[in-house]
Amino acid sequence: MEVGTMSVSEANQERITQSKTVWYNDAQTRGLVFQAMLLVLVVVIGFTAYQNMIANMAARGLLFGFDYLGRGAGFEIGESLIPYTATDTYGRALLVGLINTIRVAIIGIVLSTILGVFLGIARLSKNPLLSGLVGGYIEVIRNTPLVLQLVFWYSIINAFPRPREAISPFPGFFLSNRGLKIPWIEWNDALWPVVWAFVAGIVATIIAARAYKRKQDETGKITPLWPTALGLILGLPALAAIAMGWPIVPTIPVLAGFNFEGGATLTPEFFALLLGLTLYTAAFTAEIVRAGILSVSKGQWEAGRSLGLTDGRIMRLIVLPQALRVIIPPLTSTFLNFTKNTSLATVIGYPDLVHVSNTTMNQTGRAVEAILIFASIYLTLSLLTSAFMNWYNARVALRER
Repeated sequence: MEVGTMSVSEANQERITQSKTVWYNDAQTRGLVFQAMLLVLVVVIGFTAYQNMIANMAARGLLFGFDYLGRGAGFEIGESLIPYTATDTYGRALLVGLINTIRVAIIGIVLSTILGVFLGIARLSKNPLLSGLVGGYIEVIRNTPLVLQLVFWYSIINAFPRPREAISPFPGFFLSNRGLKIPWIEWNDALWPVVWAFVAGIVATIIAARAYKRKQDETGKITPLWPTALGLILGLPALAAIAMGWPIVPTIPVLAGFNFEGGATLTPEFFALLLGLTLYTAAFTAEIVRAGILSVSKGQWEAGRSLGLTDGRIMRLIVLPQALRVIIPPLTSTFLNFTKNTSLATVIGYPDLVHVSNTTMNQTGRAVEAILIFASIYLTLSLLTSAFMNWYNARVALRER
């Protein structure tokens, strides 16, 4: 072949190279183009739906906007962790509902997780009575509608005696048809340093736990964490309280007339909602924990016993850490369901986000805006919960080296 001419193989290679440069022959470029087209389609559909909604609302004399959040609400809310009166705005009313929702969700998730772990372990007990009782509880709770359970517990609490005949299971605790009265601490601004010291103690405990874990990996020696944890979590707030002149003033419920004074009150609505959601979610958590424990091979138990470990230490140090890799993904869905199930609070009159939003819709007629607000809030809470659980799941996942 003459110099300067191209061989057949080189010509074929050039044609192949040219064909790859065409966008629809390159997988990455083609994927980006299709995703861009899909994004444009979604934006067009969303904009069209928005324009259609605005036109239909205008035809019926309705306006769209969130300016109403700055107007006075004009209704009271029976339970609030922040100051609120009927003269406050709709925006503050929704904030009260949001705080009430988060309050139930955080406390309930913690309690249901603790109870679910114990029930899941008890379900595997060799004691047939204990295993049978836990199994019966799980089957009844899981196969009964949650709304029915909430109404049941609310009816039970309302059937309690009046405050004058209140039940006192422990000193300072009183159960009546007004809810549960418990001892508490009288709040004042001098308590803020104590609160921040408590938070600092928790952070320091986490740092100490990581340091102990590194020491264990390097030396094989196990250092108990609980003395350090108690010293940090309880000692730091105690030092802060002493420095502030001990502003911790307990307040004990005392019967005065027809009701109690002092202490903290768990209203019938809050108590019934928290109790119902906790018991309901704990049943599902127990089954998840049981499945996770059963996923760990029996050889792990045998290896632990061969080292002279008790069943309790085998469960805590060997089995549960491995079971977490199976437990965490379905447990994430359980936590998400707990937060969304708080919306059923409106059935028993607890002023959560949905309950306050319904009142707002009835007074303002801004149904679309109210629904968009609490739907966005629930979506944000779910995404934050998922992000945290995914982060924790990545930490406990097995890593191949």
